[in-house]
Amino acid sequence: MKHFISIHDITHEEFNQLLSLAAKLKREQKSGVTHHILKGKTLAMIFTKSSTRTRVSFETGIYQLGGQALFLSANDIQLGRGETIYDTAKVMSRFVDGIMIRTFAHQDVLDLAEYGSIPIINGLTDLLHPCQALADLMTVKEHKGRLRGLKLAYIGDGNNVAHSLLYACAKAGMDISVASPKGYECDSEIVKNAKEDAKELGSKIIMTNDPVEAITDADVVYTDTWASMGQESEKEERVKAFRGYQIDMELFGKSKPDSIFMHCLPAYRGFEMTAEVIDGEHSVVFDEAENRLHAQKAVMAMLMVGDSKNG
Repeated sequence: MKHFISIHDITHEEFNQLLSLAAKLKREQKSGVTHHILKGKTLAMIFTKSSTRTRVSFETGIYQLGGQALFLSANDIQLGRGETIYDTAKVMSRFVDGIMIRTFAHQDVLDLAEYGSIPIINGLTDLLHPCQALADLMTVKEHKGRLRGLKLAYIGDGNNVAHSLLYACAKAGMDISVASPKGYECDSEIVKNAKEDAKELGSKIIMTNDPVEAITDADVVYTDTWASMGQESEKEERVKAFRGYQIDMELFGKSKPDSIFMHCLPAYRGFEMTAEVIDGEHSVVFDEAENRLHAQKAVMAMLMVGDSKNG
């Protein structure tokens, strides 16, 4: 595994290795065991999209592994203000040992990986959010003891989180059903790729416009904000389109009695779910948020241990 850009790009064995390493690093960190396996390493963190969880979890994670993070906002670098990604990738590869980028255009991440000579980590693009999906399935495994054969229901916008969950569930052998309003469905190419990935372990992928169909008998219920960053001008239109997709206790009750509720945060109570659901006994959203730290530590460890500049 040279980069972590899309879960579609890695094998299900590599995906399981990441989950196992994340769980090990979490256990040991909580028991006081330290791993400075990235001592002397520097991770450049490029943010053209602001963040709370991504920045804090990556900075804390590499610190716990003995390395250091360098935060670069859109105002700190020349990318997008005249300097090409080609030049940026070449120069950064001489300075640091890895790059995490959180940005709008997915092509920016692909270009960094193509032109640079160091590991690239996708912290989020408009198309994919693989770090979130890795932490999500880590959380499911903690609470359910397994992944294969479980059903995850995603209710809401067919966005970057939904896309990465499709890939992650396919690699883990989990069934996934996605319910979105017409016009807000997942990208057809992503769905096609996920269905192809799912054949290896035999999991099912269901795409529907019916939230009841999606959530029935689900082990995991997942939702996300209806208007993501950059879509603020569409909020009123989206609120109308997503009426009927709110996860309230009535809809949640159609999942299995021991199901868990997940949300990648930030969450907007009274919109995509009710407070009763997200603050209730089935919710594991804060375990899920914490696991961003441990999942990303596993990604950095697998990519950056050794002389990353020379592979």
